[in-house]
Amino acid sequence: MTTRANLRALLAQGRYALSAGRVKEAVALVRAQPRLAAHLVNLLFDEDPGVRQRAADVLERVTVRVTAKASVARGRSAAIERILAREKDAILGLLMEVRPETHPKKLRWNLALTVGRLPLTSADCRRAAPVLYSWLDDTSSIVKTAALQCLFDMTRFDPASVPAVIDLLRIHSRSGTAAMRARCRILLKQLETAPRSFGRQTKSYRLIH
Repeated sequence: MTTRANLRALLAQGRYALSAGRVKEAVALVRAQPRLAAHLVNLLFDEDPGVRQRAADVLERVTVRVTAKASVARGRSAAIERILAREKDAILGLLMEVRPETHPKKLRWNLALTVGRLPLTSADCRRAAPVLYSWLDDTSSIVKTAALQCLFDMTRFDPASVPAVIDLLRIHSRSGTAAMRARCRILLKQLETAPRSFGRQTKSYRLIH
């Protein structure tokens, strides 16, 4: 069995479409062999809905910035970042296509968190922003929180969006769900304590789910 087939086989295992299955093993496989990141993006479009949502889960996990001191781990993380930069259009295209009525919330929140970590242009940000704003009306608190995180992360590449995003964070820090209020307070504090370094990656946060 090829390594690509191994990856899909791991992602195909789960009691039902939304179960985690063997996601952690798939994450370890991609981190050990960064070239599989491109195939992982392809699996976002697999015919099996379980494979699609687990691929999105793995993608979100492998894009969390590696802080390990080991040079090997840092090198593999950088290799994954380079590969995903080339696959940016496919990931953004999927973000534009997903709908609450046809795509599970877990896939949507993982996509939102992932997109915010990609090397975007200001045009990319403005293309994605309307979708993310629409997700703020989603029934899922985690989807809404992930959308806020992504809008915040995209200010690195679209400085003109900063005032609107700050207003958005202030509003939802008072009126959002508990998860949204907590996330907004963290992001607002980050803005207040450290000026934004546009074009540089900030700390990656994972939502507990």
